[in-house]
Amino acid sequence: MKKKILFVLMSVLMFSLALTGCNSEKKTSDNTKVSEEKKVEDKTQKTDENKTTKKDENSKDTILEKGTLILGLDDSFPPMGFRDDNGKIVGFDIDLAREATKRMGLKLEIKPIDWASKVLVLNKGDIDVIWNGFTADDERRKQVDFTAPYLKNKQILVVADNSDITKKSELKGKKLGIQSGSTSQDALEKDPETEGSLKEVRKYADNVKALLDLKLGRVDAVLVDEVVGRYYVAKKPDTYRILEEHFGEEEYAVGVRKGEDEFLKKLNETLKQIKEDGTESKISQKWFGEDIITK
Repeated sequence: MKKKILFVLMSVLMFSLALTGCNSEKKTSDNTKVSEEKKVEDKTQKTDENKTTKKDENSKDTILEKGTLILGLDDSFPPMGFRDDNGKIVGFDIDLAREATKRMGLKLEIKPIDWASKVLVLNKGDIDVIWNGFTADDERRKQVDFTAPYLKNKQILVVADNSDITKKSELKGKKLGIQSGSTSQDALEKDPETEGSLKEVRKYADNVKALLDLKLGRVDAVLVDEVVGRYYVAKKPDTYRILEEHFGEEEYAVGVRKGEDEFLKKLNETLKQIKEDGTESKISQKWFGEDIITK
């Protein structure tokens, strides 16, 4: 009888231990499951936070919201925008931009850029506008919005004062200098007859270097914006000469990053006011000696 009682007690004890083990295993499993779920939840929350932070870092205020206009330019493009003898950036476009931003209640920041990469720099958000004798054409309108044009321009040929070149056809077998990424380059490409007759086309980072090489005899002519060519010829009439024949007319406008519709509208309104009250004419007289503003 005692053996039977002992057997029963041992059976109950073993069953209890087995049950406790199962409960413990279930609790461990449940705890592990909760812990794993917590990890997933924390990871998801962290990912969402990172996404939010990344979005905040990449988001950009509009020009009017941030209160500062970053103007991108080639600082070797007189008289539109260039460095004076003291290294200060001055010019027609600089004066016009200062007047416009003052009236719009914006601060103006001037930022020299690589002109060949101007549209890329604009669309990256490193600058807000391209304002430096920037020609508005159909190809550029696909990537950039433009204000109303404010100044007419031509692509002209500048030669050394003692050169025997008098027209485009006489460039055959000659070396021509142009600024890389400029509408001078575009104008040349639209004239395949002249381009094909040249011995060499040398591309420069800016017109100053191209005109210096012309002076030194390294190129025979430079294709350049009229405003720049006439500025240099006026400064050094015994060094350079302009041909009457040109490569076509164009218009300057301010290039604005697409999506800045409110700013573009306000800038157009402001430029219109500056033109109508005679301020733009005064700026033109200062830099060109006459009023050459688009009417």
